[in-house]
Amino acid sequence: MPSFENDTATVNRDAYRWQVVGMLWMICFFNYADRQAIYSVFPLLERDLHLSPIQLGLLGSAFAWVYAVAGPLAGMLVDRMSKKTAILAGLEIWSIICAATALSGRFATLLIFRAAEGLGESIYFPASMSTLAAYHPGDTRSKAFGLHQTSVYAGTVAGGMIAGWIAEHYGWRHSFVIFGALGVLLGIFLLRALKEPPKTVMEHRESGSLILFAKTVAKIPAAALLMLGFAAMNFVAVVQLTWLPSFLYQKFHLSLSMAALLATLVAQVGAVAGATLGGIIADRRSKLAGGRLSVQIAGAVLGIPFVVLCGQGSALTLTLIALFGWGFCKGLYDANLFASFFDLLPAEVRGAGTGTMNSFGWLLGGTISPIFIGYFATHIGLGNSISVSALGYLVAAILLGASFILIRRNHTRIVESSLASL
Repeated sequence: MPSFENDTATVNRDAYRWQVVGMLWMICFFNYADRQAIYSVFPLLERDLHLSPIQLGLLGSAFAWVYAVAGPLAGMLVDRMSKKTAILAGLEIWSIICAATALSGRFATLLIFRAAEGLGESIYFPASMSTLAAYHPGDTRSKAFGLHQTSVYAGTVAGGMIAGWIAEHYGWRHSFVIFGALGVLLGIFLLRALKEPPKTVMEHRESGSLILFAKTVAKIPAAALLMLGFAAMNFVAVVQLTWLPSFLYQKFHLSLSMAALLATLVAQVGAVAGATLGGIIADRRSKLAGGRLSVQIAGAVLGIPFVVLCGQGSALTLTLIALFGWGFCKGLYDANLFASFFDLLPAEVRGAGTGTMNSFGWLLGGTISPIFIGYFATHIGLGNSISVSALGYLVAAILLGASFILIRRNHTRIVESSLASL
């Protein structure tokens, strides 16, 4: 007779692994809402605290600097500790710091709080990506990662829209208090609901060493190219997050809340569509060498004209169409960011790998992007500066293409080196 008890257990396990995606989705939602809130109130900070464009750019990059520098160490710690503890501790830390940002009375204090928020968030991503990979080891990985990625876009929209609305009606400080308090409450709620993920055979070995990760990348240079490609892609992504609300506000004379809404909503709706489709296509191509990576390359190449057009559009409608296309192409890439990376890495270095990749993306891309645009905006205009940033996608396409070629040439060796990640 068939074992219905075992069948039920299998169904429950299958259901729970998607519940994990949902719980991490909520956490990541606040992760990005907290990040984005400050960009929507740039005009108010400029007025109330008398900040220059360069100072606003520094605010945009301060988080990225700490996030990038802390990434490798955070990833190594995540490999050696409970994933649940890392995830919830990160949530509580950044939420408390977000709420404390409301205490800022001058630029230096605001800069310190903004930078410190990167500490908590640097812990979350390595832990969450390792957790998702553990619960989705096979042909559902890109779909799970893609679905989780939509929380980035939803949080970005909510952070921009709600923070802008609250700032206009109650002042910019209230948005930080509200987002921070909700994050703390969410962490308390998930204490019992979120469970520690199952460990693979490889994860029971000594893990989390940055030296071990470095040796792995030395054997698989395609992985290093993926990290550099992420830096180039993230440079352009941070341009979108940091400067688009101000660009629409200035060029089309929109209200602060409407500029924040359109800048985030249009791009992120496009990204949700791109991430969903990108996850589905990539899982179908996952058995092919570089299958997931090919979807990322398409996102980088197709995104170039949309970025250029976004900064040059003379009409609001045309600009929003370009912004949607930019978001869609970004979603194609984002859905497979860590899924394609994990295809190359053994399981015991997932945390260290994620932390290091985040560091590449933010240190070489996110930290300089806001200042770069802030500087060139004073010389060639904000719209032209946004268009020039499309060069980041071109560089990314070249790096990802080189990685794809290496993967195709060395597919058998790579698979043998990363069996534990399947």
